[in-house]
Amino acid sequence: MKTPNAGRALLALSLGGFGIGTTEFATMGILPRIASGLGTTIPRSGHVIAAYALGVVVGAPLVAIVTARMSRRALLRVLMVAFTLGNTASALAPTIETLIAARFIAGLPHGAYFGVGSVVGAELLGPGRKGRAVALIMAGLTVANIVGVPAATFLGQQVGWRSTFLLVGAIGLVTLVAHWLWVPHVATLGGSSIRQELSALKEPQVWWTSLVGAVGFGGLFAVYSYIAPTLTLVSGLPESALPWVLALFGVGMTVGAMLGGRLTDHSVSLAMWVGFGATTLVMGLFALTARSPWAAVPLVFLIGIAAQFLAPAVQVRLMEASPGAPSLAASMSHSALNIANAAGAWLGGLVIAAGYGYLAPAWAAVALTLLGAALFAVANRASGRPAQAQAKHASSPA
Repeated sequence: MKTPNAGRALLALSLGGFGIGTTEFATMGILPRIASGLGTTIPRSGHVIAAYALGVVVGAPLVAIVTARMSRRALLRVLMVAFTLGNTASALAPTIETLIAARFIAGLPHGAYFGVGSVVGAELLGPGRKGRAVALIMAGLTVANIVGVPAATFLGQQVGWRSTFLLVGAIGLVTLVAHWLWVPHVATLGGSSIRQELSALKEPQVWWTSLVGAVGFGGLFAVYSYIAPTLTLVSGLPESALPWVLALFGVGMTVGAMLGGRLTDHSVSLAMWVGFGATTLVMGLFALTARSPWAAVPLVFLIGIAAQFLAPAVQVRLMEASPGAPSLAASMSHSALNIANAAGAWLGGLVIAAGYGYLAPAWAAVALTLLGAALFAVANRASGRPAQAQAKHASSPA
C-alpha cells in the first residue's frame, strides 16, 4: 500500500539525486578552470574526476555495510551531510591534492544514497512499484543533466570553478531540509546487522548483475566521454550548440528512466533485453550516420533513452537478488556504473588514440553492449530459471 505523502518524500529523495548528478557531470565542464586556478595541467586536474568515481566505487558497499544497523531515514540524512561537506571542502581546496581528496570524500555517499533511497522509495510506493520508485529517484540525476549541469558549468565559467561546488553544497543543504521535513520513518526498514548486509555478497546473482551493469553500461560512457569533440569535429556542430544538445541528452535520459521504470515493474528481464537491443541499434546508427548533424542530434537524444532502460532494471535485479540485504545490493549498482564510467571512457580513448577516429567509440559501445547482453544471458542461465520466469516479479508483495 502506498504511504501517504509518498510524493513529497520521493521529491526529497530525487532532489538528492539532482545534486549528485550535478556535481558528478559539471566537473567535466570546468576542468580547464580548475587547472588554471590551481596552477596545474588539465590531465592532472582530470584526476579529480577519477577520485570522485573511486569514492563511489569504494563508498557504495562500504557505507551500506558499516551503517547496517542505522535507520534508513537517519542514514539518508548522514549521507547528505557528508555529500554537502565534501562539496564545500572541494570549493575551499587550496591545492590540487586537497581537491582530489575532497572529491573522493564527496563521492563516498553517492552509491549508498541511491541504494538506500531506492529501498526507501520502493517501500513508500508499495508492492509492484519498485521500478517506478528507482526511476523517480534516478530522475533527479537525469534532470541534473538538463538543468543542473549547464547551470553549474555556466556559473563556474563566469564566477570561478569554486562557485560550482558551492552551488552543489547549497543543493545538499536544501535536500537535507527536505529530507527532515518530508521523508517519514519507515518501520520495516530500521536497519539490519552487518552480517545480514554482508550476506548479499554470498549471492552469485549479485555479482553476476554487477558485472552485467559494469560491462553493459560501458558503451554509454565510451560515447558520452567524447561526445563534445565528436559533435564539433565530426558532426560539424558549433561549440555554442553543445549545451543544448547535452541538455537534449538529459531529456532522453529522463524519458528513458521513466519508461524503463514502468517496464521493469512488468519484467526486469524484458526491460534489460529492450535496453541492450535499443542501445546496440542506436549506437550502430550513430557510428554510421553521425557525420551529419541532422542525424547526430536526434540520435544523442535516443542514446539517452535507450541506455536508461537498463538503469532501473539493473538496480531492481540487484535488490531482488538479495532480499535480506537490499541496501548493499542496490548500492553495488552504482559501484558497477562507475566502473563502467571509467572502463568505457578508457576504451573510447584507446580506439581514438589508435587512429580510428571519434566515431570509433560508438563501435566500441556496440561491442560492450553485446558483451553485456551475453553476460546477462549467462547470468539468467546461472540463476537456474529462464528469463520469462522473472516477468511480473514486482507484482508480488515486497
